[in-house]
Amino acid sequence: MPIYEFRCLNCQDLFETLIMNPDEQGKVKCPKCNADKSERVMSTTNFSLSSGGGDTGSRPSAQTRNCSGGSCTTYDIPGPK
Repeated sequence: MPIYEFRCLNCQDLFETLIMNPDEQGKVKCPKCNADKSERVMSTTNFSLSSGGGDTGSRPSAQTRNCSGGSCTTYDIPGPK
């Protein structure tokens, strides 16, 4: 289930909301001021990739192949599974 980040256009508060259906995006209300005018913002990531130190055999990789809908890419990020 996608969790989206929004900014309230009334009080500028940033908040996250679970959107089960794309039609629900128009019904998002700010939890701080209860305003119904908000904009979806690009969320930042909470991971980083590094090429130095640690296990040199564990590097991120990408595999691209042709799929029925165009091309598909699978990313393998090292770490606990």
